[in-house]
Amino acid sequence: MSYADKSMDCRDCGQQFVFTAGEQEFYQQKGFTNAPTRCPQCRSARKASGGFSRSSGGPREMHTAVCSSCGKEAQVPFIPRGDKPVYCSDCFQNQRSGSNW
Repeated sequence: MSYADKSMDCRDCGQQFVFTAGEQEFYQQKGFTNAPTRCPQCRSARKASGGFSRSSGGPREMHTAVCSSCGKEAQVPFIPRGDKPVYCSDCFQNQRSGSNW
């Protein structure tokens, strides 16, 4: 397969970057189906920050719930819907490790 350099716009900073023929070949060899949407600088910054960014840049919004296992109050990063159990951090870790369950 023949590859040619492609000029693309970064979805984060809006600057143009080149998706080189070599990068395209690498993506194909790895089985990646999507072209990058961020320039190399924004990709590096995203990786360095853990890969996720919140538009507000502030702390994550937490919600109060009652642990389904021990009954203690728990703070969770999602709005509990009531159709699935919610665990405090201690019970969640116990469940993940398989102990006491």
